[in-house]
Amino acid sequence: MIANMLPKIDKNRRAFLRSDFVQGFPAYCGFTVDHISAGRFETTLTVRSEHLQQDGFIHAGVIATMADHTAGYAAYTLIPETGRILSIEFKINFFKPAVGSRLECRSKVVSPGKTILVAESNLYTRPEIEEKHVARATVTLMAVDAGQLTRSEKSG
Repeated sequence: MIANMLPKIDKNRRAFLRSDFVQGFPAYCGFTVDHISAGRFETTLTVRSEHLQQDGFIHAGVIATMADHTAGYAAYTLIPETGRILSIEFKINFFKPAVGSRLECRSKVVSPGKTILVAESNLYTRPEIEEKHVARATVTLMAVDAGQLTRSEKSG
């Protein structure tokens, strides 16, 4: 799949990506979509008590999940509708404890390869007015044709 040869995202594809993003675990977490464009995806989480760890900071697992999932959808904007995106590796750096009522993730594809794409996710909290950069993840993803996934891979 050649990511850089695709047309602009039309309103139907944008609507699909918006609704597809919020299924399963990400829906349970409460992630919402703010912005979609080719190679970019931005999301928000309204922080609830269950997102916090024992000291009252946003849990690293929540931050990592949001970074990975949002990066995956940034990559998903660049592949054909018959494709799927799978994460194959990610690294995350936490800069400071995440405190705030909102967590925002801004992801962009930094290397749109044929099969392997690399995206970067930057995460920010908004405790009040000023945003704070709390983490950055680099996510390596693989584009595959949906027909190549076996039933066991689709369900697990």
